[in-house]
Amino acid sequence: MVTTDGTVVIRMGGEAGEGTITIGALFTRTAARLGLEVYTLRTYPSEIKGGQVLFQIRLGTKRVLSEGDAADVLVAMNHQGWEENRADMSAQGVLLYDPGAVEEPEIGGRQAYRIPAGELASEINWRRGKNLVMVGALSWFFRFDLEVTRAVVRQRLGHHPDVLPQNLEALQTGYTYAQEHYPQSFDFHLSLPAQAPERLLLSGADALTLGALEGGCRFYGGYPITPATPVMESLAKYLPAFGGTMVQAEDEIAAINMIIGASFAGQPALTATSGPGLSLMIESLGLASIAEIPVVIVNVQRAGPSTGLPTKMSQGDLFLALYGGHGDAPRFVLAPDSVKDCYYQMVNAFSLAEYYQIPVIVLSDQAMAARVETVPYPEKICGEWNECLERRRPSKKELADDYRRFRESEDGISPMSIPGMEGGIYLAESLEHNEYGYPDQTPKNHQRMMAKRAQKVEAARERLSKWKGAARRWGDKDAKFGIMGWGSTRGAVREAMEQLSQVGIKIETLYPHTLLPMPDAAVKEFIHGKQAIFIPELNYSSQFARMVEHRYYQQLDAGDIHIHMLGKEEGVPFKISEIYEGVLQMIKAERQSWGDKQDAELRAAYQVVQQLSVAEGGTDE
Repeated sequence: MVTTDGTVVIRMGGEAGEGTITIGALFTRTAARLGLEVYTLRTYPSEIKGGQVLFQIRLGTKRVLSEGDAADVLVAMNHQGWEENRADMSAQGVLLYDPGAVEEPEIGGRQAYRIPAGELASEINWRRGKNLVMVGALSWFFRFDLEVTRAVVRQRLGHHPDVLPQNLEALQTGYTYAQEHYPQSFDFHLSLPAQAPERLLLSGADALTLGALEGGCRFYGGYPITPATPVMESLAKYLPAFGGTMVQAEDEIAAINMIIGASFAGQPALTATSGPGLSLMIESLGLASIAEIPVVIVNVQRAGPSTGLPTKMSQGDLFLALYGGHGDAPRFVLAPDSVKDCYYQMVNAFSLAEYYQIPVIVLSDQAMAARVETVPYPEKICGEWNECLERRRPSKKELADDYRRFRESEDGISPMSIPGMEGGIYLAESLEHNEYGYPDQTPKNHQRMMAKRAQKVEAARERLSKWKGAARRWGDKDAKFGIMGWGSTRGAVREAMEQLSQVGIKIETLYPHTLLPMPDAAVKEFIHGKQAIFIPELNYSSQFARMVEHRYYQQLDAGDIHIHMLGKEEGVPFKISEIYEGVLQMIKAERQSWGDKQDAELRAAYQVVQQLSVAEGGTDE
């Protein structure tokens, strides 16, 4: 039994607090050590105990781009884990279940394997080890070297040496049971490389942390909030080794004001939060903007509004990041599109913040932060420009003559002193101020200072037009149909594109990394000549699509280019099939607007859609 794309999707479902996540984490690390590529998805309830968790792993011998759609292997640790996930099994999928926790399932002709994990764990007097029993069974089914799995267990669970022997015994028990009872089990075996390639097994939160450290972060002020807390925990662990400081603040307002103070004193500073926390930080973000103090804010988005779904993903904070606040408060907004890219965009965030003396918001999300991927070792660079952008300091002459902290300049940037510099004293004021920093509320001064701060964004936009990393573009450049998106939806989009290409539909995709300022040159070049553009995003109101329509309405109108939106707000990522079907629906809808156009590509694409519809039992209408 083999999968058509050379990957295997394994899903675990069970009750929170019963070790289901641990099964996934241990098996993921084992697979990576054996040389397989991995990509995970983890969801969990907001309750500490109770409720259902899901852990999905996709394994492959080549790079895996998304968590996949249907589960080839479902591991049900309780009956609800079976009931909630059965509809997502592939037609040839197999079920592993604990008969002591799952009522006899109706599997519809699929294969099922009974692994009495609870009973086996009780027999060795280690009831808590039932999850390790299942890890052992999985190791047999996939023919993993059990010694590698043992090494992973020792590393991951060795901080409890008093129970490590019991955990190892539970692992062996599960392996032996599966080996003896199912010697000729299912064959989803993936060819393991003779030698595992060198790469990292990295979560999105860890990639954000490493990027912050590489970017120069030396102060972190934060307040715990799901799902951003892992960033704070990682920096608490690693920042002191770099001579930095981490402070847990009393709330989000204190956290952002702490990093403003640290940056004023000369230290590159960071905080990480989620939507509710960013809402609280907005007024102080305006302070950083008007006082021209560089700070970096990571927003690990979760589904809202209000408390919403605090442990589920969303892309619903785009408008908040772009426009949040009273008055015009310039800022930059970056959006990594993968775990690896989290590292690079954090380096870029600090580079931009320091050079332009402006707040920078980095938009991640719960799924990306919790996701674990195998990634190549990142390059040690200051940013994808391959240049180090640093804070502009005043010269001795500027300090001695007539230091004007907010002096107007062509690019809006003026040299920033730090406390202790002789002649560099100035007032960092939240009131509108003149070039010296003194309050000045005259109409002409306010207009000049607003223009000065806004000019930094436009100067950066010009720089971005020369930066190849401002947007990621791939596909057929002559395609009449395009996809635009941002953030963590990229993986599903790339795989959907591959499937569309296989059936003969040409398509091109653009994913900007900088959402403010948008890389206008790249976007305008992309949309030129398109018939229609499909924009999928994980929010209800299609915020990115609205932004594209607003900013590029002239080009869209002039070319009669139509935007097709797909907004999803379910707390989980897009399936590949949802993107694929969305593009087919776009082509169907566009057929009505072609009129007398005789474009061969358009008609060929519609013919493919007709054929697919008939093959699936639909009509050719």
